[in-house]
Amino acid sequence: MSDQEQTIKLELTLDQINMILETLGERPFAQVYQLINSIQRQAQGQLQEPAGPAEGAG
Repeated sequence: MSDQEQTIKLELTLDQINMILETLGERPFAQVYQLINSIQRQAQGQLQEPAGPAEGAG
């Protein structure tokens, strides 16, 4: 597996992620749009509101 295909997991605060996105926003769009999209997709999947209790439970 090449270094470009290898993935890692990072734990960052929401403020840190926003700072990274702001910094990337200063770069030309064509250079960073795929990276920004990847960060946003991964973050969105983790920030989903948890489902409420199942109906009829309790």
